[in-house]
Amino acid sequence: MAPEQCVILAGGLGTRLGDMTKQCPKPLLLVGGKPFLSYLVQEAIRFGFKRILLLAGYLSDQIEDFARDIAQELPPGVSISVISEPAPMGTGGALRFALPQLDEQFYLLNGDSWFCFNWLELASVASSKDDWDAVLSLRTLEDTGRYGVVRLDGQQVTEFHERGGGGPGYVNAGVYLLKRSFVASFPDKASLERDLLPMQAVAGRVLGVPTHGFFIDIGVPDDFATAQDSVPKQLVKPAVFFDRDGVLNQDRGYTHKPDDLSFVDGAEMAVKRLNDAGYYVFVVTNQSGVARGYYEESAVTTFHTEMQRRLRSLGAHVDDWRYCPFLLGAPLKHYDRAHPWRKPEPGMIIDLMTNWSVDVERSFLIGDKPTDIEAANRAGIEGFVYAGGNLDQLVGDILSA
Repeated sequence: MAPEQCVILAGGLGTRLGDMTKQCPKPLLLVGGKPFLSYLVQEAIRFGFKRILLLAGYLSDQIEDFARDIAQELPPGVSISVISEPAPMGTGGALRFALPQLDEQFYLLNGDSWFCFNWLELASVASSKDDWDAVLSLRTLEDTGRYGVVRLDGQQVTEFHERGGGGPGYVNAGVYLLKRSFVASFPDKASLERDLLPMQAVAGRVLGVPTHGFFIDIGVPDDFATAQDSVPKQLVKPAVFFDRDGVLNQDRGYTHKPDDLSFVDGAEMAVKRLNDAGYYVFVVTNQSGVARGYYEESAVTTFHTEMQRRLRSLGAHVDDWRYCPFLLGAPLKHYDRAHPWRKPEPGMIIDLMTNWSVDVERSFLIGDKPTDIEAANRAGIEGFVYAGGNLDQLVGDILSA
């Protein structure tokens, strides 16, 4: 099972930003009109993480206020909490202090940088290996002088070079997958990046995953200024809207039991292909079985939870879900009405476009019925028919075209 805990380091002093961080922790500085940390929390939720843990230190009361405020906006089943270190302990020491609240495997983010790629790829790589303590996201830069260089042999990190050398190479991009057992070996005060990871690399227990995508570190004034425009733009992505039964999963007739979930050929890889390509992936599904009394709405949520669990185990995920339980003439009176979300009405698609920053012109829908295609067209996007076969091949052909 893919990890469901995301830990974010939010305790640094931010001294390179001068007066900007004298009264505000660096992760809470406003970028595009909202705290930078809110972008990282949003990404964590998008990738299916259920437990978010903030490690605070400097001006920790403001981090605690942030967590309390954002908790009111979290989706059902998602929690956020804060641990404040009593004194500066370094990134490794902060993790060691938080040890009682860490899962067996968890993701770790630097609270002052953002790397836009499919984070779940780290877990996918780790699942195929045996002996590892840490998996690092790596980004290629033309000038590594500010960050230092990571050396690779295949997927094995062999060494770290301190910043200052410059030139092209791989840099540690601030998204990690760690084992709790690794953290248990940490001293009370240490740097994860400078002390602990290099030591484990020598022991052959650190993996690196080179990948591409937007990367920014707001820790210096020039990049902080650049972030004001560039970070909000990263939220604007094309989206693919999937019908569910008969497109993503085998349609067994009002499918709703997790045990009945069977993906169509190529479905998991189709979703991962889109995740890797930077698309939002949404599901829009009519669920008249609720209106007919065959199952309750909670069964739809449970089924989607199982779909997400299986997808995440393969490094894929769905960003958001919409379903319509209403049906005109239904036997259950509460659901007996026409509804703007029921396809061929475009309501579910439009609602997702309203709540997410969707690049409409580059978005499309894949369905298996005329009502799916009509809903797509009425929402202003192209619709493609899945008529069986390998779904990933169809998605690949659409993207190529």
